[in-house]
Amino acid sequence: MQRDIVQRPGITVGRADERPVARTSLPGNLLAPSAGRRFVRAALTEWTELGLPAAAGLGERLADDASVVASELVTNAVVHAGTDVELLCRLEEATEDEAAALVLEVSDRHPARAVRGEHPQDGGPADDGSTGGTAPTDPAEYGRGLQLVGTLAERWGITYRTGLKTVWARLPVDDWNPFPEPPAETGFQQGLRAAELLAPTARRALRDDADWAGRGALSFLAEASDLLAGQLDEDIVAALSGQLLVPRLADWCAIWLEPENGGPAAVPRLASVWHRDEAETGPLRAVLEQDAIRLPERVGTGPVCLPWPWSEEGEKEEEAEPEAHTGSALAYRIASGGRTLGAVLLGREGEGRVPDEVTALIEDFVRRVGLAVGAARAYTRQATISRILQRALLPGKVADIPGVTSALVYEPSDDGVVGGDFYDIFPCPGDRWCFVLGDVQGSGPEAAVVTGLARPWLRLLAREGFGVGEVLDRLNRLLLDDAMEAAEAAALMVAAAGGQQTADTGQSRFLSLLYGELVPLPDGGVRCTLASAGHPLPLLLRPDGEVRPAAEPQMLLGLFDDVAYESQSFDLAPGDSLLCVTDGVTERRSGTLMFDDGDGLAKALADCAGLSAHGIADRIKRAVHEFAERPPDDDLALLVLRAG
Repeated sequence: MQRDIVQRPGITVGRADERPVARTSLPGNLLAPSAGRRFVRAALTEWTELGLPAAAGLGERLADDASVVASELVTNAVVHAGTDVELLCRLEEATEDEAAALVLEVSDRHPARAVRGEHPQDGGPADDGSTGGTAPTDPAEYGRGLQLVGTLAERWGITYRTGLKTVWARLPVDDWNPFPEPPAETGFQQGLRAAELLAPTARRALRDDADWAGRGALSFLAEASDLLAGQLDEDIVAALSGQLLVPRLADWCAIWLEPENGGPAAVPRLASVWHRDEAETGPLRAVLEQDAIRLPERVGTGPVCLPWPWSEEGEKEEEAEPEAHTGSALAYRIASGGRTLGAVLLGREGEGRVPDEVTALIEDFVRRVGLAVGAARAYTRQATISRILQRALLPGKVADIPGVTSALVYEPSDDGVVGGDFYDIFPCPGDRWCFVLGDVQGSGPEAAVVTGLARPWLRLLAREGFGVGEVLDRLNRLLLDDAMEAAEAAALMVAAAGGQQTADTGQSRFLSLLYGELVPLPDGGVRCTLASAGHPLPLLLRPDGEVRPAAEPQMLLGLFDDVAYESQSFDLAPGDSLLCVTDGVTERRSGTLMFDDGDGLAKALADCAGLSAHGIADRIKRAVHEFAERPPDDDLALLVLRAG
């Protein structure tokens, strides 16, 4: 028996062997750690809200520790394995031998048996000597990820299976606190702590290098990871990084970012400059802008000693820095995925040498900056491509229909990929106007391919004079033929490579579609003929508030070739309105409920009697958004046609 308790695509949450279990698959890229943190917090929240017995001891402190452990384990798997990652959370009841615990498991499919950063002094198991490599023993080279896991978890370990390596960690539930003092923080106190990290200089604590050798380093890295990982803009990442470093670990710092597509000849951009004395920020920027810092890959990720910026040229020193401060200046290379993304330069005044524990901590921090910058750039690239594709796949302008006012709402989900919903309104010969509202299976490039085929095919078939049912018949056949050609091409490629065909090769490309045509009537209004292929049924609103479905349900397009689609015709009299939506409206979720449960959409439409087309569209859109606290996680599209 499994029961969904986290309503998110791609996540399966339920009870296995009477133990609450949540599992999900994460892509092997830099967005995986933040997704893992969100997943763990969502699972714990849902278990708590459902009142499960094992969740009685869950608290905010455990949620914080669990998200940090999940982030570190997922990061380790992504950076060193590079495969897709499986994340599992499991709540275990208390037994006679052990207390209740939260178990996190992160699995990857890398063939090597060793875990990077794993060695006996970290608190984890040592390499067993089997083939697949030995674990490195330099924590400064591989960070403190597993040290942090070992500190927060009661115990952790590694399980090997054929083609699968799982790193697990067990966190006790009942009133567990690895640091007896101070006591567990309330949500308000945690908010104060986050505000302290980014507070103005006058409110921050003085630097204490001795504290970085113990709990201070782990707390700082955990808080910094949370703050940086949620940012999708590289300039915000750079600004936050400066605020986190100054004055905690340095008196001033500057961050340069390499142009994404600039090449070796491009000049790094000075993205952020911070000084503990705000009055000195301007002069410091003026000096640093004269010469960009670019560290070659051969220097690695460790610190590089550089001359104090104001000591190179006496004249500039007098103009820019009258007091002629001196100290230690260190530079670190920002890297991610083997690529140099920029550099961090920081200075500590009046010091001849920075303690080793501080330089190692800064190196760990800069690694997190690199991951955050890399993730922000990946998201920006994906979002840019998505916007370009979306603009190309959707009509630049919908046609005006004589005697009919139309209103359109289209909101793709904010996930940086091409949405699956599409629409169109276009004229045809014979004084006809056609309208389309479709939803392709999935999203991203696959959905873009189907949308790029379906919309022009629809226009072509409609303008050739085919009726509504005939258009759907031929579009269904075209989709099946295209899927068959794709399957044959894939089979030939597999055979040429000497491999075996995968199970999902040749999967049909299907979509739901609402297609109709309008013909103006001599006495006003229009004659509407439409058909729904696996799509939410359109609703007809009369001026007196009566609402009824305007079509019959039929099979999705692109699944079977023996389907004959039929159309329905009716008159859209003056004052009548037709509402067409995608499943992003009808299946909008709030917990276990959907917006259209109990004819929710029809009831919302009945309250729109007497409104204009734009008024109806705005009312329905607002009702959909207000149905749940969370933003919609699916594309939202609706079309209103109102006869004048």
